[in-house]
Amino acid sequence: MAAAVALATPLRRLLRAPHLRRDIPAPCYFFSRGRCSTALAVAAAAARDSAMKGNVDRNAAEEVRNILDMLMQAERASQRRDVFHTNFLTPPIIKEAMLAIEKLADIKAVAQGGYPQAERCRISVGHPDAMTSNPDVVAALSISGNFRLEPCSHGDFLGAILGTGIIREKVGDILLQEERGAQVLVDPELVDYLSSTLEKVGKVGVSCTQIPLLALEYEPPRTKSFKTVESSLRVDALASAGFKISRTKLASLISGGDVRVNWTPVLKNGVTLKSGDIVSVSGMGRLKIGDIVATRKGKYAVELIKYL
Repeated sequence: MAAAVALATPLRRLLRAPHLRRDIPAPCYFFSRGRCSTALAVAAAAARDSAMKGNVDRNAAEEVRNILDMLMQAERASQRRDVFHTNFLTPPIIKEAMLAIEKLADIKAVAQGGYPQAERCRISVGHPDAMTSNPDVVAALSISGNFRLEPCSHGDFLGAILGTGIIREKVGDILLQEERGAQVLVDPELVDYLSSTLEKVGKVGVSCTQIPLLALEYEPPRTKSFKTVESSLRVDALASAGFKISRTKLASLISGGDVRVNWTPVLKNGVTLKSGDIVSVSGMGRLKIGDIVATRKGKYAVELIKYL
């Protein structure tokens, strides 16, 4: 039991964590709500190998490994054929977890974010016999108000939600609706809490009500592509060009933890980027690294895709 608590504590914010911030260890129900195959040890090893080979961010691989290690403990602690649901996970973690779980014959996994293009999703994992239908593990909320004179950003809505005491892992994507407000994907357990607690976003009074997932209004993200030629593929070089800011300013943002690569904070200017990487800067949005072509002069012609 002590080992179970020791393992559960660092995972409480990622997996089945209480929806409010608490400074106490997660309860042992981490290990009594699901049943999974011991073959997950193989998948956990695969996640570690992926990190060692540099195929995925080390922090992301570590979180995936923790998920799989936890599920192995779940099997040993319970004989029931049940379904386990993670909190909302970022795309790199979802990708690695799904690839690992797909190798297991007696485990089924489903990733759900509320709509087809969702980035942040929850993964439901269980024995195939228990996964007879996709579980309803995502709820949609409409946060409405008059934002015509006080427009609010994605960060404003997220900040207001987290300001109620909810952890980030309980919140999925946020779909902005310009002057009307936003639609937010959340853990169903939070619907009543947010409906009664969330009263303002920025300076705007809001009402928060649940809506069907079919009522979500989404469309492919708008982007703008352009090219830059740089002597390096370092994050400070490409992000500086992509966000039109100086390297000095970007270095300050990196040291402050405001720059992320593939949803993971970077703290060094020298991190090398590759095609497909997503770079985000707090308050400035995000961009994707497109095609990279080496020039005859030893530089790099890089396509940058800015999300509008």
